[in-house]
Amino acid sequence: MSEIRVVVAIDFGTTYSGFAYAHRSNPNEITAYCNWQDYNARFKTFTVLKYDESLKLISWGYPALAEKPNRRKKPSNIKPVERFKLHLGDMENKPYLPEGFDFKTAITDYLREMGIVIKETIKTKWQKIDFFRQVLIVMTIPAEFDSQAMKIMRKCAYDAGIINEGSENLEFTTEPEAAAVYCMKKKEYHIGVGSSFMIVDCGGGTVDLTTRKLLEGDKLEEVTEREGDFCGGSFVDDEFLKFIGEKVGESALKLVRKNHYSQLQYMVQDFCRRVKIQFTGQESHAQTHEFDLSKLCPVLKQCVKGEKYDEMEEMEWIVELTFDDVKLMFNPVIERIISLIHKQLDKSHENGYDICAMFLVGGFSESKYLQARIKKEFGDKVPNISVPIQPVTAVVRGGKV
Repeated sequence: MSEIRVVVAIDFGTTYSGFAYAHRSNPNEITAYCNWQDYNARFKTFTVLKYDESLKLISWGYPALAEKPNRRKKPSNIKPVERFKLHLGDMENKPYLPEGFDFKTAITDYLREMGIVIKETIKTKWQKIDFFRQVLIVMTIPAEFDSQAMKIMRKCAYDAGIINEGSENLEFTTEPEAAAVYCMKKKEYHIGVGSSFMIVDCGGGTVDLTTRKLLEGDKLEEVTEREGDFCGGSFVDDEFLKFIGEKVGESALKLVRKNHYSQLQYMVQDFCRRVKIQFTGQESHAQTHEFDLSKLCPVLKQCVKGEKYDEMEEMEWIVELTFDDVKLMFNPVIERIISLIHKQLDKSHENGYDICAMFLVGGFSESKYLQARIKKEFGDKVPNISVPIQPVTAVVRGGKV
């Protein structure tokens, strides 16, 4: 480890991924990469892969997102793969993967493509750095991932060409731990020695919580056991698909998911872009959104049968999402997050600790509705509930420090 000159933190997320880096000579100068292909000025790109019908990788990241379906063209056999990180966990209903496709292949392919970008970035910045000898990779993982998941990630990193076999230049840190380090070092939060604070890391797939006490010398002590669950932002997308399934029939939706997943993915992307990201939960911002399924997912017309088909024809294949509909998509996910926070607070109090601050980090924490619900629920219990600037990068920045 004495040869290490550069540290790279990789946040391989369910929905988005990114990395940050710094040279040991100037450890406080942390750079979060933001020059992604077709997605400039963003600190993360999408954790999405696109394969052809023979399962050969075509593209990754933002360019791999599904394109708007063309009703004149025959639906393609292109297979987008997303949320594959969740296969590392023990959740019951794991996300879709093409038939016969191993999730470890997806992880390896994604890390290989990201590794190419990382190596090019480091070489451009410091030409004489020996990547495999002088670069330490710190990879963030959800708190609930076990040793087997880490073993798989290490093997995938090796197969992806990020490390050499048997290398010690790969370390793992939990996502909430990395975020805790980042928030602890931000002076504007006034975390003093002896203070206890909670990190609520709301990602796309997982939500992880940790409560830490700041000790002398910038050391952190774990106050309670970490909490985690599969209730990140992508589960709001699942609620949206349940809503669509009620309109067109679950069997039709299953058929589309199996044979034309890219069209389903495009419809979800449209929901995220127009509705989910913008939703504040405030009545004053209430509006009804129209979804023209004949344009967003034209293949549905071939899959919907019987009464459902007649009903959709009568509605001209337009589905309306009201303010209350959207709220009902968020609520079950947010309730699970609130339940996790209550458990973490109760454990802290049982152990004799008062929480002076709560930090919401991760991509889903940018949701104004989620922020409002948490502040309403815990505003009288925690004096300071904050969302760091660029919460989506807190994990990679903290993973590096």
